[in-house]
Amino acid sequence: MVEISPNLPMRGQMVDIGGRRLHMVRKGPITSGPTVLFEAGAFGFSADWGVVQDQVAQLGLATVAYDRAGLGQSDPGPQPRDGLAVTRDLEALLAAARVQGPFILVGHSMAGTFLPLFAHRNPGKVAGLVLVDATPPQAIDAAKVRLEIMAYALTTHLAGLGGQTGLYQSLAGTWLGDKIGLTPDASAEKRRAFASPRHNRWAAAEVDQWLKTAYDARMLGALDPDWPVAVITAGPVAPRRDWKAIQAAPARHARKGYVADIEAADHHTLLGQIHAQAVVRGVDFVRDAAAILS
Repeated sequence: MVEISPNLPMRGQMVDIGGRRLHMVRKGPITSGPTVLFEAGAFGFSADWGVVQDQVAQLGLATVAYDRAGLGQSDPGPQPRDGLAVTRDLEALLAAARVQGPFILVGHSMAGTFLPLFAHRNPGKVAGLVLVDATPPQAIDAAKVRLEIMAYALTTHLAGLGGQTGLYQSLAGTWLGDKIGLTPDASAEKRRAFASPRHNRWAAAEVDQWLKTAYDARMLGALDPDWPVAVITAGPVAPRRDWKAIQAAPARHARKGYVADIEAADHHTLLGQIHAQAVVRGVDFVRDAAAILS
């Protein structure tokens, strides 16, 4: 059992985006090259990227991770919390913090539906994408995936209720509070958010809009094939070949694509200390491919 302090020092800074603030963590040198922009998955936030962000920054790249509205340390935002609301917030954050790009967009899980919205709205700012065990918008063409998303949305309402009752306070110090395997500072943030009623409530509100976000992104069509795309997936290939093919499709569509299946990782540990280098290699591939294509 890990003891969680309620008074953690803040990593990063709070940025006013017009009457409310979002929490942002910047690491690495400020360079003329691309900035690596991290978008977390469902119930995730900047701490999820703690290990990967540190390792990418060590490559000499500028990096940005942040907490979406209501998550982690960020102020809540207007409802509904669909992909368009998330994208507008991100655009406002980058403008307020004067982060110009171009961006290597790195997204985990549900962020596979957020990033295409940002990319289509800001095509001149995209250097490439890294999709980390992500669900691309085209996945909703499969009825099974739509049903799984709807079922997950129902379970997240229970998660929100569990957070409000204080149930997660007693579990935050266990393995449930940090399934990723983060470094101590990021792990402490992750565990605090796990126990937070507000974090769980606003995270559930995003998941409730997952299908709408996916439909909105799907309507915009495929990614520009000139954007290099790396796809990193978790878990064994053999029992999930159809799903792995759906995940890999954006990379197969790109002129410069890269696919890596990390069979020893799971959906969470792919971001942690044991397997983070697999994600870093994907970022490195996109950086090099973008430089060749530019």
